[in-house]
Amino acid sequence: MGKILLLILTLTFTVDLAATEYQSPDAFVNEAFSGKPPKPKSFWVSRKVKQPVTKILQHNPGFMRTRYWQEGNKTVWILNEIGKTQPITVGIVIENSNITSLKVLAFRESRGWEVKHDFFTDQFKQAALNDDHSLNKPIDGISGATLSVRALTKTAKLALFFDQQISK
Repeated sequence: MGKILLLILTLTFTVDLAATEYQSPDAFVNEAFSGKPPKPKSFWVSRKVKQPVTKILQHNPGFMRTRYWQEGNKTVWILNEIGKTQPITVGIVIENSNITSLKVLAFRESRGWEVKHDFFTDQFKQAALNDDHSLNKPIDGISGATLSVRALTKTAKLALFFDQQISK
């Protein structure tokens, strides 16, 4: 009985270490708008945009709509993308079609957590989207965090693409 209890506690502790929220989505949005966020809006993944979204994500989107916040030329997006097996929650601020901030809000994987650090996320600042849906600047990878790096790069591209669509 004691061994079973120890096993359950060990598994519970391990799962808690792997699922870490660094900042709540609400706190990120509040911070982006200096404590006065606008009301959220919805962006629908219509048939018209599904193909480019699928190309950016390299899989079909697992959602039909996503919320965003907009004030003037600034938009804020909270997006999730799978790293290896679990979603990584990312907050992205875009102003005038360029990323001004990208932050890992929650990380649920057991590996690749290094992508949460500023040395990595700062690479996305001032990134914009090219016509072929690639970023206009290179993003250096992190050894051992390849899938997490790809997930953050996809969310950056997706947020920039969505921003373009609502600006049309």
